[in-house]
Amino acid sequence: MTVPDPDTLAATLRETSDEQGAQLLARLESDDIQAVLGQLPAEKAASVAAHLLDNQPRRIRDTHAAISGVEKSISELMTPAPAILPPESTAAEALAFLVKTKDIADITYIYVTDNQTLVGVVVMRDLILAKPAQTLADIMIAEPFAFALDTPIRDAISEVLSRHYPCYPVVDADGTLIGIVRSWKLYERIAAEISGQAGAQVGVAREEQINTPILSAFRMRHPWLQVNLLTAFAAAFVVGLFEDTITRIVALAVFLPVLAGQSGNTGCQAMAITLRGLTLGKLRDYPVHRLLRKEILLGALNGVLSGAVAGIAMTLYALATGATQPVMLGVVIIVAMTGACIGSGLFGVLVPLTLKRFGADPATASSIFLTTFTDILGMGLMLLLATTLIN
Repeated sequence: MTVPDPDTLAATLRETSDEQGAQLLARLESDDIQAVLGQLPAEKAASVAAHLLDNQPRRIRDTHAAISGVEKSISELMTPAPAILPPESTAAEALAFLVKTKDIADITYIYVTDNQTLVGVVVMRDLILAKPAQTLADIMIAEPFAFALDTPIRDAISEVLSRHYPCYPVVDADGTLIGIVRSWKLYERIAAEISGQAGAQVGVAREEQINTPILSAFRMRHPWLQVNLLTAFAAAFVVGLFEDTITRIVALAVFLPVLAGQSGNTGCQAMAITLRGLTLGKLRDYPVHRLLRKEILLGALNGVLSGAVAGIAMTLYALATGATQPVMLGVVIIVAMTGACIGSGLFGVLVPLTLKRFGADPATASSIFLTTFTDILGMGLMLLLATTLIN
């Protein structure tokens, strides 16, 4: 089929839904898919790639490892380099090599090696425009970017999002060309990573699918539910410390879930942005202290506005039920909501970063820990303020 210009097709995909875009790309060869995805914004490309899984031809289905979510290094996505020539080969010899190649559609670049060491890459346009007698050494891009054999998938994803090459050579420690990785595989890996985060945050393993057997799903889920139960006991313990206050001011019990829900949602928003930044490699160039400052300020703004509404509601409820010092109860709610939202924004950044710092998957059950921290902070702060300020 005639392949549209990547820029033209990418412009079309920007105006269509992700599913429609995937249906258009599914008709193309893998290199053409990558060329188009490379023209799209990173998040749009990842979303379209995710829908490709539902419209995939055989050539994409065969790359199950690319979307399994279990690979750790670039070597697990690698395929043999289809075109390798020495630097002294002429442009005419290279073209003759291409003509004789059976699977020419798999060739994106010619990789130039000297005693198996990668020394350059020849782009097809440069090869076609070269004089027949010119050697590849004259027209190649010397010292091209290449992945190391043990490059972690997360680092590779960051490079793909910033470089947008159709494929990347993979070399060992000595610079020997081992194979190539097509970046559309990594786009699919990005989609798998993002789609798996929602479940991982609450203890659902990335490997679990809708057809996972019951016992296997139980073994993967239940340990995290036990962890969640233990952390819930911690929050319950904090509430129990202020049992006398709750008994004396029953209105506080009504607003405990309101405070916990609002601060929890604020923390989840901050955590989602942090996980997205980690997945897409944005935090490599964006200082963590700036992200913390941003989420703290957002937490303060959201807390003040939400707290004002909740404070008014608390005051009206206290007046209706005859609770003591209704205005002061409203003030307690405003201050507690503001503090809880600030803290939850802070925890939303720190929880995934801390898990990553200790070598764990930053998405794994992060929501469980975040909920615990925000519940303890929010409910503890509200009950402490009520105990201190209201006689």
